[in-house]
Amino acid sequence: MAAPSKKVLEVFVSKIPWTVATKEMKEYFGQFGTVKRCLLPFDKETGFHRGFCWVGFSTEEGLNNALQKDPHILEGAKVNDRNTFLGGLNGFSFKKKRSAY
Repeated sequence: MAAPSKKVLEVFVSKIPWTVATKEMKEYFGQFGTVKRCLLPFDKETGFHRGFCWVGFSTEEGLNNALQKDPHILEGAKVNDRNTFLGGLNGFSFKKKRSAY
């Protein structure tokens, strides 16, 4: 019997200004729902983040609320949140938010 899959409710965000940190990402996306995790990778050589992150929500409602807002503006810059990740270990899917860029 297969274990039930745990849904992953994440949005991939790119074009993040270098002045924005994990704390600001969590605070901003927290207005849409509870942020379960925020992964903002850093470059070991420069010490700056790489300009993209994954924001995971506790509920599908939080994810949908974030996706309905357009555009997302952080530190005066429009960030790109076109892709969402829905699924889990047994049922992973990748969906584009919009068909036209």
